[in-house]
Formats: sequence, structure tokens, C-alpha cells
Amino acid sequence: MIFLDLNVILGLIIGFGSLIAGFILEGGHPGALLALTAAIIVFGGTIGATMIGLSREELLNIPRLLKVTLREKPIDLGQAIETIVNYAVMARKEGFVRLERELATVSDAFLRAALQLVVDGTDPEQTRNVLEQHIYATGERHAAGIGVFEAAGGYAPTMGIIGTVMGLVHVLSNISTPDKLGPSIAMAFIATLYGVSTANLLWLPIAAKLKNRAARERLYQELILEGVLALQAGRNPTLIRSTLTAFLAPDKQRSIAGAKTAAIKTAAKGVTVSGQAPDHKGQP
Repeated sequence: MIFLDLNVILGLIIGFGSLIAGFILEGGHPGALLALTAAIIVFGGTIGATMIGLSREELLNIPRLLKVTLREKPIDLGQAIETIVNYAVMARKEGFVRLERELATVSDAFLRAALQLVVDGTDPEQTRNVLEQHIYATGERHAAGIGVFEAAGGYAPTMGIIGTVMGLVHVLSNISTPDKLGPSIAMAFIATLYGVSTANLLWLPIAAKLKNRAARERLYQELILEGVLALQAGRNPTLIRSTLTAFLAPDKQRSIAGAKTAAIKTAAKGVTVSGQAPDHKGQP
């Protein structure tokens, strides 16, 4: 299931809101921050400079990247481990033929491709090579998308400075009217404000968000890779779970270890209770 990423929306509101609030608290008027010409120079220049370095395919992919930024598909590594363990149990009981019947129910494309290689009887080394190539190609696609917004974040401050210089040129050309110099200079520096603020509150944070998503997806795919190879090797499901928990955060590892310890204690207690000798007190 895909959810709207509230962190992005809240971050934008808090970031830009803090700038505006601070400006107002210093006695400024919000209308003073609005400058159409500065916006045209900064946004138009940033978009144009970024487009020059992109292919047509990468350019058309930008709307999808923005959609990915605003919508989050949670990756539950713990659930992925349990899924692999369940498939391992099926394979040990009924063989890989049982996994073939499960392929139609697997929604994740990478996991389905990995299981398909196992079902087809692919050599384990070849399975690793194919899946690692898939992980590499996915990482390269993510890097290309991240690079788009990192480039925009690099161009925006420069475009702001260019806008400010252009504004100052206009100011100096009208130096004969001293009463207008102050407002004109202030308006000129709005371009720098636009460039620096959009770079650090919009373009670079989007790149950071995409980089974070790519890192989490890579970790998930590497977990699936190791889990499927262990499944293909016929390892014990319990050993597979213990091995794959290394991909989890330390607190999740401790919770799993605690649950396992509690289960063992409960089982041992049940054996002790069921193994008690019957009480014959009071019986003839």
C-alpha cells in the first residue's frame, strides 16, 4: 500500500514558513518577498540549466520522481524476512514446485524474479549474478534521478546571484533617483534569497529523500538476494531468519531475539507442566 509522505509536506511548510515568520518578526512585510522578475530568473534559469544536461527520457521522468517523493511505499524488512522464511518452509516440505504455485501471489517484482530463478533451477552462482545485476541497474536509475535534483540545487544559488547582479545593474543605471535606491537594492537581493532558499529547502531535500528511498530499496533487495540464495541452498528456515536479521536495525534485532527467548521459555514451561507427575494425595 502507498501512502502520502507527510514528512515532505510538513518539512516544506515548516522550512518556508520559518523563513517567512522570521522575516515578519523582524518587522518585514510578506509582500516584500514577492518579486516576479526574480522568480522568473531563478526558477527559469535553474530549470533551463538543468534541462541542458538531461536526455529526453530523463526529462520526462521528472514528474514520476516528484510523485515518488510525495508518496511513500513502506518497506518492512521484518515482514520480508518472515516471507522468505515461510517460502523456505514450503520448499523444505514440498519442494520448489510449491513455490511455483506461489509466484502468482507475489506482488513485489524483484522477489518474484528471484523466486522464478529458483523455480527454474538456475545455478546458484548465476542466480546471484542476475540479481546483483538487477540491483546495480536499479541503483544506477536511482542515481540518475537523484542527480537531476542535485544539479538543480547547484544551479539555483548561482541563478540567484545572477538575478541579484542584474538587479544591481538596473539600480545603478537609475542612481540619479536616490530615494528609490533602497527599495531597488532590496528587491535585487530577493533573487539571491530565492536561489539559496529553493536550493536548500526544495531541490537538495528532494534529492536527499530520493537517496534515502534508494538506500532502503537497495537494502531490501540485498536482503531478498541473500534470503533466496539461502532458500535455494536448502538451509534451515530458523538459520535463514537468524542470518537475515542482520539487515534489521539493532532495536528490531533485540525485539526479535526477545520474542524468540520468550517463545522458548513458554515452550519449556509447557513441557515442565505437562511432564509433572500426577498428584495422588488423598487418593486410596
